[in-house]
Amino acid sequence: MKIGELSHRTGVHAHQLRYYEAQGLLEVGRGTNGYREYDETALLRVKQIRHLLAAGLSSEDIAYLLPCAIGEKPELIGCPELLAAMRERLGRLDEQLAKLARSRDALADYIVVAERVGGETYPPFDGSGPLLQAGTQR
Repeated sequence: MKIGELSHRTGVHAHQLRYYEAQGLLEVGRGTNGYREYDETALLRVKQIRHLLAAGLSSEDIAYLLPCAIGEKPELIGCPELLAAMRERLGRLDEQLAKLARSRDALADYIVVAERVGGETYPPFDGSGPLLQAGTQR
């Protein structure tokens, strides 16, 4: 199948499929006309890649894990090297979550104090500061 059909059948844009190919995640053949040609196994591989990306893994991590992937979700064969790599990644995510939780708690504390103190705003606040640029509204 050509890249457009693979894109249609998986819901993944063609430029993303080309990126997966460039990262060594997706194998592709070339027809006599030079067009990319994917076999049916590419459908499963793209679904596996999407699930692993949704788990927060990088394309480098996924390239390492894919040989151990079975099924669409996928299930991963638990070899020691693979388990060590996934545990390391999980540890990094836990550290990031802890840091975010600390930041959230500090910001919530500032809000509590600011609400308690109240009063006139100085300098004048027009609502256009950087805190509100992320799409929140006053």
